[in-house]
Amino acid sequence: MINVKARLRRERQKAEINLAPMLDMVFILLIFFLVTTSFVRESGVEVRRPTAQSARVEEHSSLQIGINAGGRIYAGGRQVDIRSVRPLVERYLAENPDGSVLIVADRQVETGLTVRVLDYCRLAGAARVAVAATRGP
Repeated sequence: MINVKARLRRERQKAEINLAPMLDMVFILLIFFLVTTSFVRESGVEVRRPTAQSARVEEHSSLQIGINAGGRIYAGGRQVDIRSVRPLVERYLAENPDGSVLIVADRQVETGLTVRVLDYCRLAGAARVAVAATRGP
């Protein structure tokens, strides 16, 4: 008579869990989410925007350059000099050829400073430059 239990014990192999396919899927999902995420570069300063009846919402990603009431310029959360606006925009456009620039200026800022920042953005090659405003009367 054949002893079935003894035969099964001899033939039994250790079960192994292969984690490689699971890790592959995790990395693929991580890469997918990184590629499809749109990054918005905030100006890093709180301002009181002027109001405009023609203001509209822009949905695409853009570089934001902030100008506070004291005339200090911010980009990426840090204060920058006006002379560094052009290289900053050039670098942004090199990374994002279809990108746009949004100037977020406080309503107390002199128009001349806002126009200078706008000019530096255009000289850097930005085709789409906008000045932020809130919709109002």
